[in-house]
Amino acid sequence: MGFSSISHWIIVLLIVLLVFGAGKLPKVMGDLAKGMKSFKAGLKDEGEDGGSAPSSAAIPLPTHASTPKDGTA
Repeated sequence: MGFSSISHWIIVLLIVLLVFGAGKLPKVMGDLAKGMKSFKAGLKDEGEDGGSAPSSAAIPLPTHASTPKDGTA
């Protein structure tokens, strides 16, 4: 009696239609498709650039002069 029965999916579909409305649903799905396409394009561009992030050695770390806690220099 899992969530895979047809009656459960019909109820979920009806709730989605009530929340989004029949007119908004195609727009929402179109926006979702555009987002997925841009995500895939971003992954493809990353793969062409070599796909490697800069190593930690390439990032300069700040250097601070150590001073004694008692205030003497």
